[in-house]
Amino acid sequence: MTLPPYATLLGMSIQDDDDGTRRLAMAFSGKVSGRPGYLHGGAIGGMLEMAAILRLRDALGTETAVVKPVTLTVDYMRGGREKITYAAGIVRRLGSRVANVDAIAWQDDRTHPIAAARLTFLIRR
Repeated sequence: MTLPPYATLLGMSIQDDDDGTRRLAMAFSGKVSGRPGYLHGGAIGGMLEMAAILRLRDALGTETAVVKPVTLTVDYMRGGREKITYAAGIVRRLGSRVANVDAIAWQDDRTHPIAAARLTFLIRR
C-alpha cells in the first residue's frame, strides 16, 4: 500500500511489526506538534485512521477494494511526547460490505497506548 499524501506530509512510514503484520511509524516534527512538547491530537487521530486502513487492506488482500470510513471514535489516553510514535490496526470483523477495525498508538511501550480508536468501514469490492 502506498500512503496517501496526508500521511506522507506528516512523516508516516510503514514498518514490519514483530508479529508479522505492518504498522505505521511517525517521527516527531513541527508538522505534528500541538502544544509545546506534545503531538497534535489531529495528527494522532489521522495516524490511527491510516493504521486501520493499512491493516484492513492487508486483511482484504487487494488494493482494488474501495474502503470508506463511516465512523471514527478516538480515545486519547495520555499526551504524545516529542518522540517516535507507532500505530497498528486490528480487524475485529470483516464482512462483505462492512468492516470493524480497532487501532492503537503508542510510543515507548505498546502496552501503554497514548490513544485508541474504533472505526467502521464501508467496503466496495
